[in-house]
Amino acid sequence: MASRVAAKQTGGVFRMMQKWYYERAAFNQIGLLRDDTLRETEDVKEAVKRLPEDVYNARAFRIKRALDLDMKKQVLPKEQWTKFEEDIRYLQPYLDEVWREKKEKEEWDSRY
Repeated sequence: MASRVAAKQTGGVFRMMQKWYYERAAFNQIGLLRDDTLRETEDVKEAVKRLPEDVYNARAFRIKRALDLDMKKQVLPKEQWTKFEEDIRYLQPYLDEVWREKKEKEEWDSRY
């Protein structure tokens, strides 16, 4: 019982730390999501290619708006900032798929 309470408290503290860090990272102040800020490796580029058109276009809009704001040394009004709770990992399923295919190809190449 005590371990469950400790786990819940630790999870709550961890969640608070995540939120604190998210707000200090400042990408949310220019309207970006966490996945918009990933370093563009070959895997990320491939995952981005696989995005549905509407998700791809929304990503492109956020990045262009962020670049424009950065050039002007401005941030969005606070009510337009991306909230921690609203930040979804939209690229993660596609990255997982790319990594799974890459691993499968490596296994296939090692066998034959």
